Amino acid sequence: MSGIAHDLSRRLADRAEAVCRHYLSNGRREGRYWLVGDIRNTPGRSLFVRLQASAKGPAGKWTDAATGEHGDLLDVIRGSLGLLDFAEVADEARAFLNLPPPEPKPASPCRGIASAPSGSVEAARRLFAMSRPIAGTIAETYLRQRGITLLHETGNLRFHPRCYYKPDDGPTETWPAMIAAVTDLTGRITGVHRTWLAPDGSDMAPVDTPRKAMGDLLGCTVRIGVPDTVMAAGEGIETVLSLRQVLPNMAMAPALSAAHLAAILFRPSLRRLYIVRDRDPAGDAARDTLIKRANAEGIEAICLSPALGDFNEDLQRLGMDALRACVRLQLAPEDVLRFMSLAS
Repeated sequence: MSGIAHDLSRRLADRAEAVCRHYLSNGRREGRYWLVGDIRNTPGRSLFVRLQASAKGPAGKWTDAATGEHGDLLDVIRGSLGLLDFAEVADEARAFLNLPPPEPKPASPCRGIASAPSGSVEAARRLFAMSRPIAGTIAETYLRQRGITLLHETGNLRFHPRCYYKPDDGPTETWPAMIAAVTDLTGRITGVHRTWLAPDGSDMAPVDTPRKAMGDLLGCTVRIGVPDTVMAAGEGIETVLSLRQVLPNMAMAPALSAAHLAAILFRPSLRRLYIVRDRDPAGDAARDTLIKRANAEGIEAICLSPALGDFNEDLQRLGMDALRACVRLQLAPEDVLRFMSLAS
């Protein structure tokens, strides 16, 4: 712990109960401890904060019996407010303690690792690094609920059990989330896309905006599969993964929105691009723009259209056989043999 963090942690520990009453307001005092559900101020009794120093340890230390997590009161501030960077946590702690802001320091190349601004590329990379593969998680359950069972070569999809969600009004919440890495043509992460999920994975979380992206997205996509001379690109992750159920060996790239689909960058090796269309005006505009861009670079562009609103709707309502038959009719003949042979 740095000198600044140690000093702030010590000062907060001297006022441990006041800190808990302010930042863990859904808990209550029992004896020498403050009990609450978790560090995000969920009601419950799993997490306990020591309010007074004792033979068991100093004041201000906490442990979550359900998860094994532990820390100090700086972590309580971070978790309860959904803060990402230490500078934000330190500013909040100083405000609570009525301390003056620190003296500004001159810029120096030896000052250590800079904090990552909220929504930045670095913050996106850190979130992805903190997430884990989707196998066996609620994210996998969510995709299977939508008929998506083939999940090979999906290393750019991960799961975070408690991803922060900030509503327009109200306190920060945490929900399980599917985290998708957005990468450039070299594979470098430039952003992430978050899909907040219901705790049982049955659907998206009941929040106003269950899908949000952060970082630099223009021209970049979520890469699924190994790049080749042929690939497919579409808008939503679920839509593209639905198509991959019947074309399991084709590289695909969700661009996350119609506007970003129209602006994707092409690999020099690309010779044929399948444009996965959504049946709406924005999808039509993206298709037209992308066809013109692809043709201008000598890339054959073929539009794949769903029978219903999108390919995930086709998969769920019409079934795998109907989806396969619909797609087969729209592929170049050589690609039927190359990419659909294992799915027939």
